[in-house]
Amino acid sequence: MLEKIHKAIDDLYPEMVETRRYLHQHPELSFQETKTATFIANFYKELGIPYQANVGGNGVIATLKGGKPGKTIALRADFDALPIQEENDVPYKSTVDGVMHACGHDGHTATLLALAKAVLPFQQDIPGTIIFLHQFAEEYAPGGAKPMIEAGALNGVDAVFGTHLWATTPLGVLQTSKSTFMAGADRFEITIQGKGGHGGYPHETNDAIVIGTQLISQLQQIVSRRIDPLGTAVVTVGIFEAGSAFNIIADKARLVGTVRHIDAVIQEQIITEIEKITKGVCVAHDASFTLNYEKGYPPLVNHEKEAGFVIEASKQISEINQSEYVLPVMGGEDFAYYMQERPGAYFFTGAKKESNPYPHHHPKFDIDERALPIAAKTLIEVYFNYQRQS
Repeated sequence: MLEKIHKAIDDLYPEMVETRRYLHQHPELSFQETKTATFIANFYKELGIPYQANVGGNGVIATLKGGKPGKTIALRADFDALPIQEENDVPYKSTVDGVMHACGHDGHTATLLALAKAVLPFQQDIPGTIIFLHQFAEEYAPGGAKPMIEAGALNGVDAVFGTHLWATTPLGVLQTSKSTFMAGADRFEITIQGKGGHGGYPHETNDAIVIGTQLISQLQQIVSRRIDPLGTAVVTVGIFEAGSAFNIIADKARLVGTVRHIDAVIQEQIITEIEKITKGVCVAHDASFTLNYEKGYPPLVNHEKEAGFVIEASKQISEINQSEYVLPVMGGEDFAYYMQERPGAYFFTGAKKESNPYPHHHPKFDIDERALPIAAKTLIEVYFNYQRQS
């Protein structure tokens, strides 16, 4: 039966590409994905697969109950886009100004929809129940996973699996981890209040730009001089806003950044260091400040047994020529919340487009669409592996 499902997936490849490109042209930001959610719900409605919309927000869950007894397994795909202006010159370029699918979520959705269509004719021979879990708002904390879980998305679910089309990994390569796979992702914002004035009289001011640059420099030393070299962490300032004219000394500066971690002890150490450094720099310059630190997604920790199912599944797919366990990456993913609730694993499906090798969240990001059927085949192989071995 799996061979027939694989063939059905291959036959649906043109439709997968069409769906992915349609979604790529019509992206929606996190928590605003109402049209995308309707598109997904209508797809299942036309197939005749029972579904539930508005799960925890814009989430959609479809349920395919097999004709044989077995476990209930959720397969997850996210569907939100990013606030990025696309720079690709392709027929399927985003039609929404300033919004782009720059992380592959359009491909994730197309993959899961096609998989549902491919397995439907074999429903009576399938053991257990497949939950097609379409999640909104992965890109922006607090994310969509947590409210979907709170709304009952994992009720009765025995395990959950998901994949990310990974644009920096070659086509035909699958990657996962036996434990920590992706980092926790936090956000911080610091506002410095100095004293502005005339650019020709700096001694009469407390220059918020000078204070901000010193603060950034010292924040970068947290990882290099405060964290054990055998530990893992990232502190990045992504926004620095200050000033209004070339001859005016700024009275205020705003810094926004992210902290990535895979260990809670290191996370708390970084929070403490940010607080100490910010206070110290501002006191030294007779400036005041506000610091807002938001803990975001926790580290994504796979379950070892289920990660093994993924590796075994990959060996059944002819298009995959290499599968491997890898070290954690410092990107964040709210799939982590599912892993805290149920057994499961997350994995990367190589989707590097050799003619356009730009990373995730880049204005020229794109994927090799041949990865779509590979992802679908791996997910269904994992599903059956879990049914046989759990």
